[in-house]
Amino acid sequence: MFYPAEPRHLEQLLEAYFQMRAQGIDARGIVAPHAGYIYSGETGACAFSTIPLDFDGTFIIIGPSHRGYMTAASAIPWETPLGIVDIDTDLIDALDIDIDEAAHRDEHSIEVQMPIIKHRFPRARIAPIMMGYQGYEAAGNLAENLLQAIEQTGRNVRIVASSDFSHYVPDEAARRHDLYVIDALKDLDIQEFYRRIQETGATVCGYGPIAAMCIVCRELGAERGELLRYTTSGDVTGDFNQVVGYAAIAVM
Repeated sequence: MFYPAEPRHLEQLLEAYFQMRAQGIDARGIVAPHAGYIYSGETGACAFSTIPLDFDGTFIIIGPSHRGYMTAASAIPWETPLGIVDIDTDLIDALDIDIDEAAHRDEHSIEVQMPIIKHRFPRARIAPIMMGYQGYEAAGNLAENLLQAIEQTGRNVRIVASSDFSHYVPDEAARRHDLYVIDALKDLDIQEFYRRIQETGATVCGYGPIAAMCIVCRELGAERGELLRYTTSGDVTGDFNQVVGYAAIAVM
């Protein structure tokens, strides 16, 4: 539903998307969208292009639960049309998070990132985490859990927060609300990020994963976030009355 099943078609599409690269950035964490590739693939590739091409460590991928499941990790390899993406079992074992494969089965927020990772970083491993409740305290607790696991395993990690932004609002409103919310991430001010979401009512589906990613990156030495690219579904469909917003953000 979200990307081509035929491997060569998928490879060609991803190769085209990665022509839109962010130059001179080595991100500790990123925000990448999880819509169908036709809508957000180029924006997602822009985010992933800030990670060195030779990265062979572990991607911690945090995606929101769209179906009401509780926070849970996955501990089995993930299959893509381009091959298997292996799990970092030591990092997963070090997390104090329940394993629930059934909860991940029909959730797209993490799945959509997998072909991009397999294509761009074939030697990397993954630690997939689906986030249920996304409140400020929950984001802090998840971040602390991740930091402890990273320290315990000594892993070289990059953290992917999977999120779309405003959903099904006019293009002008989506851009106004989303850019205002994203601006709080320039200084990695997570409290202000939450405050602006509440102020605007922006329907950011993965605000908890974004917050957890930023907290972890800040503790690992990151100082700022940078918006690299912002698009909406209207840029593809031509319908600007009801759009979904997508952002590529690098944290470094």
